[in-house]
Amino acid sequence: MSAPAIGVLALQGDVREHLAMLGDAGAQTLAVRRPAELARVDGLVMPGGESTTIAKLARTFDLFDPLAERLREGMPAFGTCAGMIMLADRIEGGIAGQETFGGLDVVVRRNAFGRQVDSFEADLDVTGFAAPFHALFIRAPWVEKVGRDVSVVATVASGDAAGRIVAVRQGNLLATSFHPEITGDHRFHELFVELVRDTQ
Repeated sequence: MSAPAIGVLALQGDVREHLAMLGDAGAQTLAVRRPAELARVDGLVMPGGESTTIAKLARTFDLFDPLAERLREGMPAFGTCAGMIMLADRIEGGIAGQETFGGLDVVVRRNAFGRQVDSFEADLDVTGFAAPFHALFIRAPWVEKVGRDVSVVATVASGDAAGRIVAVRQGNLLATSFHPEITGDHRFHELFVELVRDTQ
């Protein structure tokens, strides 16, 4: 089976790191800034950054509406940190009028774990992974509520944030509160590549 074409939304965040991880996981990769580039991909990764800025830049590059439409049509997407916020149908702690692409039936709390100085690392038990995943959280959101069709993939095991939902999946959409692209662990990117391959 041919390698799926997976784009990385190249408006902000760890674009090169995601492209490298996806390539290592067996995908053809493409940085996506324009509708023509979006049209060439089978799936899309949305990196971290600042969710309000990502929304504004997507409008500036005439990418917001085409991307939201592709998601409604079933295009697989993987959102990390701010990318999780951009996939959420509802946000807590956002600014007035904040836009998201939507698709995930969840409520996400923006900056839930605190500011940059509150960044932390944790080992997570992830559904389907044989060994824990070492996750890095930077100004991370968490999922406050999940809809009926949403699967919880990982929660924080211990500490003040014990039990908080930090990875979810709904159909072709996958989202994490943390940054798997900077850990050296390819398993989330491999999971997404397989998800995209299964939709082809």
